Amino acid sequence: MKKIVLSVSILMTVLVSAQSIKTNIDLVNVKDDKVAVTIEFPKMKSGDIKFHFPKTIPGTYSVDDYGRFIEGIKFFDNKGKELTFLKVNDNTYSLKNAQNLTKVTYFVNDSFDEEMDTSKHIPVLSPAGTDIEQGKVYIINTHGFIGYIDNMQDVPYQLVIQKPTDFYGTTALIDQDTSESTDTYTLANYAKLTDSPLMYSKPDYITFNAGGMDLVLGVYSATGKYKAADFKDNLEKMVIAQKKFLGDMNTNKKYAIMLYLAGGDGPQLRGFGALEHHESTSVVLPERLPKEAIDKAITDIVSHEFFHTVNPLKTHSEEIHNFNYADPKMSQHLWMYEGGTEYFANLFQIQEGLIDKTEFLKRINEKITNSKSYDDTLPFTVMSKNILLDQYKGQYRNVYEKGTLLAMCLDIELRKLSNGEMGYRDMIRKLSQRFGENKPFKDDKLIDELVTITGYPQIKDFYNTYIAGNKPTPYAEYLSQVGVEVHKQEAPPIFWFIKNPNQTGYNEKNNTFIFDENSALSPFSKSIGFKITDQVLALDGKTIDIKDRQAFTNYTKTIKEGQDVTLTILRKNGDTMDKMELKGKAILDHVMMETLQYKANPTPAEKKLQNQWLTGKNN
Repeated sequence: MKKIVLSVSILMTVLVSAQSIKTNIDLVNVKDDKVAVTIEFPKMKSGDIKFHFPKTIPGTYSVDDYGRFIEGIKFFDNKGKELTFLKVNDNTYSLKNAQNLTKVTYFVNDSFDEEMDTSKHIPVLSPAGTDIEQGKVYIINTHGFIGYIDNMQDVPYQLVIQKPTDFYGTTALIDQDTSESTDTYTLANYAKLTDSPLMYSKPDYITFNAGGMDLVLGVYSATGKYKAADFKDNLEKMVIAQKKFLGDMNTNKKYAIMLYLAGGDGPQLRGFGALEHHESTSVVLPERLPKEAIDKAITDIVSHEFFHTVNPLKTHSEEIHNFNYADPKMSQHLWMYEGGTEYFANLFQIQEGLIDKTEFLKRINEKITNSKSYDDTLPFTVMSKNILLDQYKGQYRNVYEKGTLLAMCLDIELRKLSNGEMGYRDMIRKLSQRFGENKPFKDDKLIDELVTITGYPQIKDFYNTYIAGNKPTPYAEYLSQVGVEVHKQEAPPIFWFIKNPNQTGYNEKNNTFIFDENSALSPFSKSIGFKITDQVLALDGKTIDIKDRQAFTNYTKTIKEGQDVTLTILRKNGDTMDKMELKGKAILDHVMMETLQYKANPTPAEKKLQNQWLTGKNN
């Protein structure tokens, strides 16, 4: 690809490189599915040094220990002599009297290859992971490739990528050299480095401007089924709607989307989704989805990540602002960072005409249903602050369910208090004006700040009762105020392996059903000793066909209470998968189904508040 670079950029690179940490990632000489990394340091300020890889990164809320993917690490002094070191844990190396340290080298294994293996670690969520497929694609989430030294996180980084000459790097970063075989980027510090993912592959990208913002969408499709141009129209429509919804809350002039579509003979993945950054997002989805489903995922998932540019990327507490990669301290406010962001990702679609009011209510209904799989009495602030602990991490997914609903109820509360003049979006706008990317708020003072900017002390009662308290949120009560009512009826009994069938996934390699490890087992599964990590291979001898999975599902609907059932599974046993049969009597799950409906005859006050809620308009 021809590059035209201004001479001032070259001069800037030369000046910065003299005092920066220079990192080289070699995508050309890949050996045994490993990438070589070299980091060169300016003069050390201390003789005793700790070199780290991240334990956790912003936006993931999980312990991933990226250092466990590192091999063959070596430290060298200014004469090329190897220095001795102590490996403290998977992520940390300690060196004594290392004031002459000048370089570290190592190899990086990718996380994608272990995603289906849950025997030793909880897999890294693929959008936050790393992928090395020689000659095909490289997903470079920089936190998985590059480490740092204590007290040197604020030193600038010069990142040099050695690449095949026919590869293109999708990223929000600006390449500062003219070579076809290397890309060079300059970053202010380690936080900016880890905020800057890249995807290298054969060129398949589009660039365009939408809503006054320059976008680049790079696509890697495992079998070549899709091209970047396939998704332009939907993406453009979505971005224009988002920018209009956010108004002056978003100041992005550019944004990069790296879309990896998994399939074919590539890595087997299960953790699909996306990860937010200030100017980009990395997205992983299954290639087997039809285009309409990918378009919907882009609208739902990418919009969520883009809304993170407001919160928490630019409006956040001290815990986020001063993030400790080696020993992270979590914030209390996942209800806002993730829940409020997910609420935005749905609210903007109804307010900007991307979905109708029936579809919006259906989504809220699903979140109420899904939230019942979690502990409804656990204070969200407690869960959030302690999310890295084993006893709480199983509740994390509720941030996208109950967290969204908390933001919705607060929206309705604010609109009722203000006679429709203020909603959740207005509150977040005021919060972003009071604070910002370089001015964090104190974690335990957020509710006081919200009271100050809204002028409504009543929202502190809401916060203390439903967010920081253990009282279940009365969704029906809040929804009734906007002309929505709950209808209850018993659903037809079902036979399935987990309580929520929507949390079922598919392993293409084994042709098996797999399940979210936070899912609750169905009564039948509990009765036969089924484990959530088991993979379903067949039911009564009927196997799963990827081309007609509905046939398998239809068979489960014919099963009667008490019927003899044989379940064939694959169960992890060390490094192998054992084929087993579990037998028992069928137990059908009886559930009460609740549906939301707009009232046929809402009061004038309810109708007015509903209109303000669904349109975002104050009249």
